[in-house]
Amino acid sequence: MRVRHYVGGEFRTDGAPFPLVDPVTGGEAGTAPEAPQAVVDEAVRSARAALSGEWGATSPEERSAALRRIADGIDARFEEFVDAEVRDTGKPRELAATVDIPRAAGNFRAYADLLYGRPERAYTTTVPGWSGGTGQALNYSVRRPLGVVAVISPWNLPLLLLTWKVAPALAAGNAVVAKPSEETPSTATLLAEVIHDAGLPAGAFNLVHGHGADAAGAFLTGHPGVDAIAFTGESATGAAIMRNAADHVTPVSFELGGKNPALVFADADLDAAVDGTVRSSFTHSGQICLCTERVYVERPVFDAFVERLGERARKLDGYGPMISAEHRDKVLSYYRLAVEEGATVVAGGGVPVFGDGRDQGFHVEPTVLTGLPEQARTVREEIFGPVCHVAPFDTEEEAVRLANDSEYGLAATVWTRDLSRAHRVAPRIESGIVWVNCWNLRDLRTPFGGVKASGIGREGGEYSLDFFSEPVNVCIQI
Repeated sequence: MRVRHYVGGEFRTDGAPFPLVDPVTGGEAGTAPEAPQAVVDEAVRSARAALSGEWGATSPEERSAALRRIADGIDARFEEFVDAEVRDTGKPRELAATVDIPRAAGNFRAYADLLYGRPERAYTTTVPGWSGGTGQALNYSVRRPLGVVAVISPWNLPLLLLTWKVAPALAAGNAVVAKPSEETPSTATLLAEVIHDAGLPAGAFNLVHGHGADAAGAFLTGHPGVDAIAFTGESATGAAIMRNAADHVTPVSFELGGKNPALVFADADLDAAVDGTVRSSFTHSGQICLCTERVYVERPVFDAFVERLGERARKLDGYGPMISAEHRDKVLSYYRLAVEEGATVVAGGGVPVFGDGRDQGFHVEPTVLTGLPEQARTVREEIFGPVCHVAPFDTEEEAVRLANDSEYGLAATVWTRDLSRAHRVAPRIESGIVWVNCWNLRDLRTPFGGVKASGIGREGGEYSLDFFSEPVNVCIQI
């Protein structure tokens, strides 16, 4: 497929091409065009024009119908989306086919439904001694779109996280300029084709490709014509975007990094806790912001848990590569650092040998570590790979303290059969999401986001629609 920009309702390939790399084999998989400043400027102008034209005049019912057409278009080209997602990310095909692509279509349908279900509030105000009228006023609120929204999405869940922002932004009536990661542009291009075929007015959705710093990403997030920014990615990049946004006091919604804890209590179903930790630590080779990197296990079951988790990690196959050679080298540097810091390597710690073309790709072994102090860099810094460190605890208070001893606060998992403990512990964890006896079980209506260095704001359901629209109070004297 050809990776192309989509600006003002037209596909184009302006800009110098840059290579795309297959992370499974390390070979070149194609090219994508690097959007120059002029293309980003044109995309923002096209979005602004759409707000003043046909797209800005659409009703909620018309936007809801458009979102359903987009969802249907994704379903109609399902295998193409799966192929593109696997080619860009190297993730297992089953994962892309059962999570990423279905969820992308589901995001559009979810916000099509929510447009019909939003409550409207009104208040009658009485002011004693008010001269004129009845001394009463009717106050009600309406919501209007923010305007031109920049959507910056990451490489780990390219289509899912792109649509997670594009769907509510369009639902609220905004015009969108999206920039996917330079590592994974293919499904975004397919989405632009689906949106084009769905008949959205020119400029309602625009797509530009390119890199971040001093390139398309910076051009877009620092653009004076952008009214809001929605970003998912690493915390350092979020901080850079925030500095850009500060010049124009642009509203931001950030979902950033994590160093997520899991707490395993002695009364937990140990088989379920091991299974859940395998999923939460090693799915997509740990390249999900919600993945677990710190596991704390109550001392009576610590040894048994570590033994079972290590055994499972050694048997894993088909977990997928790192996204790039640079990221593989970063993860491997943490594997070496862990040993230097005194870790015991229970499983993994190196590079797998396949005896085929995958040996030229960006694979690392799923790794389980123990024995590090809490201040070790391996325990404190986000690695974003298939690795977790397991440490013991003795009391509930200690478990909560260990979980909260982090600059991050995105997601946490608690494993216990004690219902009272679950209700005590979960609210005390400094995290945007806490799963009890499960992981990554999502209802799209619930708030999603982090605290501390893990983000600003919440996404999902009404929370996304609230961010992507501005409340306006109307007061009428009766």
